[in-house]
Amino acid sequence: MALLRNTSTDIRQEIPAEDAASLLAKLWDESATTRRLVARDLARFPEASHRLAERLEEESDSSVREAIITSLAALADITAVTALIDCLHSEDAALRNDAIEGLKTAGGLYPSLIQEALQDGDPDVRILAIGVLESLRHPDVEQWLIDLLDHDAHLNVCACAVDLLCEIGSGRAIPALERCSERFPNEEYLHFAVGLAIQRLQGEGTL
Repeated sequence: MALLRNTSTDIRQEIPAEDAASLLAKLWDESATTRRLVARDLARFPEASHRLAERLEEESDSSVREAIITSLAALADITAVTALIDCLHSEDAALRNDAIEGLKTAGGLYPSLIQEALQDGDPDVRILAIGVLESLRHPDVEQWLIDLLDHDAHLNVCACAVDLLCEIGSGRAIPALERCSERFPNEEYLHFAVGLAIQRLQGEGTL
């Protein structure tokens, strides 16, 4: 019986351990497989963040983009985290979701950048940034959510903040939850979510 050729292994053998400059040049190779393997290898080189970010902006292959994001999350310097946050503006849902997963790993090293994303002019970006906060494990996360409840004009942003406070908040968030409910007097779903959150934070009953 003929043995099947392991294409991925053969390609890996064609890309031996190299210096960063040699690998970076291959980020623009015509082969998506080569670009993907190189993107993964570049996680070993801190100086690669800038070029990985550049490649991510123009990469069309989803598997290569996933590899780039994985390496950016592993490198986790300010260039890498900024590039991941920039992906939150993308119209590509898969890219946004991959970036969120990367930020859950790397965002904690630059919490101020996540905080800035919470103030982005696009409410969808603010909502996506809220999705990173639970994994951030930063002591100011609750306060950031309280600030959103007090100042954000977008109903869906506030609803997402309420949902997360229900999971990670403390009793000090209750006044902000009540104020938020008052700011949106005609939104029954929000009132319901706020009520559940307050009940949870007061420790009364179970959800």
